[in-house]
Amino acid sequence: MAKVKYYYDSETLSYRKIKRKKRTTFKYATVFLLAAALFGFLCFAIASSYIESPKERQLARELQNMELQYELLNKRMDDAIAALENVEERDNAIYRLYFEANPIPEEQRRAGFGGINRYKKFEGFDNSQLIAESNKRLDILEKAIVVQSKSLDEIAKLAEDKEKFLEAIPAIQPVNNENLTRMASGYGYRTDPFTKARKFHFGMDFTAPRGTPVYATGDGIVKRADNSSSGYGKHIRIDHDYGYMSLYAHLYKYNVRVNQRVKRGDLIGYVGSTGRSEAPHLHYEIFKDGDRINPINFYYGNLSPLEFDILLKKASLENQSLD
Repeated sequence: MAKVKYYYDSETLSYRKIKRKKRTTFKYATVFLLAAALFGFLCFAIASSYIESPKERQLARELQNMELQYELLNKRMDDAIAALENVEERDNAIYRLYFEANPIPEEQRRAGFGGINRYKKFEGFDNSQLIAESNKRLDILEKAIVVQSKSLDEIAKLAEDKEKFLEAIPAIQPVNNENLTRMASGYGYRTDPFTKARKFHFGMDFTAPRGTPVYATGDGIVKRADNSSSGYGKHIRIDHDYGYMSLYAHLYKYNVRVNQRVKRGDLIGYVGSTGRSEAPHLHYEIFKDGDRINPINFYYGNLSPLEFDILLKKASLENQSLD
């Protein structure tokens, strides 16, 4: 119960009850509420400066987690860059060198991004530099991976071409050693069997019985299988591409036709003595860009080092050829 207050009235010489006006009461109440509100606001402001709210603690944890994730991302990018640099080194120093391709310059592999600022959207935050730098490194890494991927595609194409080249180039002896009677004559000056004059012999003569199998020395396409070239008799010419052509002369008969594609080791004909020939044998020639070259350098595919050494010594003897 509220206390009743009185005042002394000197005119009536008596005590009278003090009556508070409603407006005064309202004023006091308003002042009290404003003071209480101001006090509460000050307390909240002071408390918020020193005490974190649950929401702030949650945001702080999220920020710490984000910083940790960016640190982990940068660590993974370091590992990825190290692995990529290893591939790039092998690409330049081994793969591209082996296939005779120019190395990719470092400035092309690590080129940045010119023009507008791609990372302006990351500015204005507490960790702007961390975020922008991480995104920049990631962009450069992605570009380097694209460059390396295209390089490996090129290497794969070069490898495929190299494989085709290695399969196409003449690389085996056209007659098996077990079927040979002897290696009659090599490339160079020899005695002509008919005129007995010394003249240049442009191929190698392999003596073997009539009907001995003759094999293609590399992949290619049969361009000729006829006896219309002077002196060669029945002969076959195979175009191996890359400027190489092989010729097999004095055959007994053919086992291929013109425009037929053959593989190294395919049976193409049989030893004979047709044309300008003194005895059954195979006359074998190799052309490079239209010029006849020494076939002795093209037997690495099926001869051992010892067999090749023996063949080389026999081919170097200046004896009488068979054609």
